Amino acid sequence: MNGTDTGFVLISAALVMVMTPGLALFYGGMVRSKSVLNMLMMSFISLGIVSILWVLYGHSLAFSGDTGGFIGNFDMIGLKGVTGDSTVEAFTGNKISTFAFSLFQMLFAVITAALISGGLADRVKFSSWMIFIALWVTAVYFPVAHWVWGGGWLAQLDPAVIDFAGGTAVHINAGVAGLAAVLVVGKRVGFKKDPMRPHNLPLVLIGTALLWFGWFGFNAGSELGVDGTAARMAINTQIATAAAMIGWLAYERIRHGAFTTLGACSGAVAGLVAITPSGGNVNVFGALLIGVVAGVLCSWAVSLKYKLGYDDSLDVVGVHLVGGVIGTLLVGLLAIDGAGGLKQFGSQAIGAFSVMGYTFVVTYIIAFALQKTIGFRATEDDEVTGLDQTAHAETAYDFSSAAGSHIATTAPTQAGPAAESKKVEA
Repeated sequence: MNGTDTGFVLISAALVMVMTPGLALFYGGMVRSKSVLNMLMMSFISLGIVSILWVLYGHSLAFSGDTGGFIGNFDMIGLKGVTGDSTVEAFTGNKISTFAFSLFQMLFAVITAALISGGLADRVKFSSWMIFIALWVTAVYFPVAHWVWGGGWLAQLDPAVIDFAGGTAVHINAGVAGLAAVLVVGKRVGFKKDPMRPHNLPLVLIGTALLWFGWFGFNAGSELGVDGTAARMAINTQIATAAAMIGWLAYERIRHGAFTTLGACSGAVAGLVAITPSGGNVNVFGALLIGVVAGVLCSWAVSLKYKLGYDDSLDVVGVHLVGGVIGTLLVGLLAIDGAGGLKQFGSQAIGAFSVMGYTFVVTYIIAFALQKTIGFRATEDDEVTGLDQTAHAETAYDFSSAAGSHIATTAPTQAGPAAESKKVEA
């Protein structure tokens, strides 16, 4: 076992774990205040559900053997046979701890499921959402992860699909799943009529910063070791993210006349998404181009939901699906060291569109089945009241004490000025 590479993967896994709370804050700041806790919980609960399922059978289905190129097997149920001395061979050629590798991949599954929640903000039953996560990672994420990274059919193409850290398995997967689920549950009450602006942009900025920080572990850590490729992926992550943020803001300024905080945050995430599949295989100029293209095209794509009439609440489709497709396709043309070309571009297209087709169909079936049985959509009354109160019996912000203090110091009483003075002092 290579201790240095194993340590690097463990640190990278910790960074990836931080991304899920970061995503919760990013999404939480974008919704209205009456449902912010629900939005936070929709991301956070994935850490509980998916982690358990991964250990029980997810790792085995994704990375244990190969059954027809589609799925693994059950040889590693409950991480059977894995000990402290067990190793897997990393891309560096060194061997790392199987536990470290499994933890790293587990946290990829966690955040992929959480990403879908942004499309469904404000309007789904939390209990149904938890069941949806469990069904979705089992039927969609585990097989697709096997296709790309576990020796499945996309890895068997000639040339194999390039997906360094998750353009297909994570972002296209989550983006198209969000679209399918949105089409089942329908639009929010008041969509296109009522203002649905972000309630807390500083929270969005904090979430973006945590995502950007954690993404270095997500991307560079996917090399599973310390070498020049990991370093290239790290610097390309920074370059593409910066370029996408500038590209989004420039497009926004030309089209809408302002540089918005939300635009800067969304642009940064678009760049992070697009460089995820490609950053280990392009030079810095390729990363710059991918970032600019992602920033502009994702900004444009976000506006399509109003024209096409689907209510993707927090732009999962416009950012993750579109950004994932951009990064997955462009690496086919921009890959260095002789890896790029039309043949590679063809493999990339097969990977992107096969994942889109499979994930859309299976996700739609899962969401539709939930809607017709236990109900996926929250009631209109619960949605209007706010899911924080109806689903969690909490509110994110408590203004009652401030209001009570104001009333206590200004409301007249029959006891006279002396009694009123004592109340104010108390």
